[in-house]
Amino acid sequence: MSTPITAQMVNNLRIATGAGLLDCKKALTEANGNVEAATTILRKKGAASAAKKADRVTKEGLIESYIHVGGKVGVLLEVNCETDFVARNDDFKAFCRDVCLQIAAASPLYVSREQVPESDLAKEREIAVAQVQGKPPAAVQKIVEGKLEKFYSTICLLDQPFVKQPEKTMKDLLTERIAKTGENIQLRRFTRYQLGA
Repeated sequence: MSTPITAQMVNNLRIATGAGLLDCKKALTEANGNVEAATTILRKKGAASAAKKADRVTKEGLIESYIHVGGKVGVLLEVNCETDFVARNDDFKAFCRDVCLQIAAASPLYVSREQVPESDLAKEREIAVAQVQGKPPAAVQKIVEGKLEKFYSTICLLDQPFVKQPEKTMKDLLTERIAKTGENIQLRRFTRYQLGA
């Protein structure tokens, strides 16, 4: 027996995920009314949608700035999208402000893992291996990989938990925004300034 899908359930899921009403209804139907499962279905669909759009050219966008209270930390960020229509959208602007806030709060060094220099990665791997001396070889590999994941989550913006919703990573937030706008969005580059640093 299937659970009846109410308009309220669909609306609540739409508000929580930012997905369209029809997509929310389909996800709830597929998940038999289970909101958590429907959210997972929508996130997978959003990730697949984002992957399809990854090769699209992003020539429009915004340069967003943020100065933290007290004027001791500042951020300049370039976020690109496909059209100026999306770039002028209030939701897109709010997304850019959230990314600036994340950079100010969490101090990432790079946007993504691909930007981390191999020398930094090799150095971190060497330190991790030295910390687990005496462990069985199979365990060493898993421990080192776990330490590298933690390393990425401290220096790579897309791997960091979002400061406003720590259950989501910045990559999840970006994927949701791509799914909602229907356009490719790229966090191109940023600079973080800190007084005295």
